Amino acid sequence: MSHPVRNARRLILEEHRCAIAAVDSCANAVADPWDTARTTDRDALVATFRSALESEGVLERLPAVLEDAVDATGHELRAQPVPDPPYVVVTSRGPVLRATIDPGRLVIRFDAFEVVRDDEPGRPVAYRRRDGVELTISLE
Repeated sequence: MSHPVRNARRLILEEHRCAIAAVDSCANAVADPWDTARTTDRDALVATFRSALESEGVLERLPAVLEDAVDATGHELRAQPVPDPPYVVVTSRGPVLRATIDPGRLVIRFDAFEVVRDDEPGRPVAYRRRDGVELTISLE
């Protein structure tokens, strides 16, 4: 792990624990009504998760997380991030924050769901709630 990535991770874990907890809480609210441990409806998962993140104010806070993470890398953002693409995207796994900085693209993932692929051909991809939120940061 490079120093910029390590610095961004440390900052998020120390200064933005509440954002991680809020993503976790919203993911729980999305998965609680499921009648099984997983869903195969990707579109509904993403729409419901985005709605929960919006209603709890999490989406509005994520650009500040991105700004602080970029500052921790020692680089600057080229533009002011907003809670929409290309800076903040809600995927079937969780929110993804992206910023282009001098060494490349900083990508921060808050994975609250995991993709489950069945070995049996023809079976749909499923999405299962993770135990917590996995924070992944990379410089691509």
